[in-house]
Amino acid sequence: MIDNLISNNLDWASGRVRADPQYFQHLAAQQHPEYLWLGCSDSHVPANEIVGLDPGELFVHRNVSNIACPQDANFLSVLQFALEKLKIKHIIVCGHYGCGGVKTAMDGNRHGLIDHWLRPISDIAARRSKTLHDIKDVDSRVNMICEENVRAQVLSVAQNPFVKDAWRRKQSVAVHGLIYSIRDGLLRSLDMSITKPSQAEKLRQILKNLDE
Repeated sequence: MIDNLISNNLDWASGRVRADPQYFQHLAAQQHPEYLWLGCSDSHVPANEIVGLDPGELFVHRNVSNIACPQDANFLSVLQFALEKLKIKHIIVCGHYGCGGVKTAMDGNRHGLIDHWLRPISDIAARRSKTLHDIKDVDSRVNMICEENVRAQVLSVAQNPFVKDAWRRKQSVAVHGLIYSIRDGLLRSLDMSITKPSQAEKLRQILKNLDE
């Protein structure tokens, strides 16, 4: 199987060179991406491909269910590096419908360590229990929480000290919420773009009111 991957890589690299003999020379230059992508690890969601960007144009961090955990040193390191070293301008939180992690967080069973990681999503589902009760279709229930999780993670990113420090430095940074459908390959905006602390506070109040 590994030999197959190496062969596929050779075909890919050869194709790139045929299309542009200078492709890898350009790629080897210092990266200057304008976007940080915070997405799900799901193999159905290849970040660069679905937004039509080449390697070097998108700085990517992925984990199960696209959680911007403020205690996760991996995520925090990526966020700080993206803001302070790469000077990215857009942070995209992208979830996807039918997310396996969201389904796991909502099924009510014990799964071990992953339960700890997915706790923020379980908490969202618990706070939205009344709304979920009125949704009879299981897939629709999951997809609603997929969207709610993106909104919660957008807020988490916007409230992160590294992002606040960037805004304090007058650095141009926007946090966006998107969701992807594996069924049709399309990205959908959740109409969330936060560019300053006051907008983050407004979103916090909106989400708080939904919880009540």
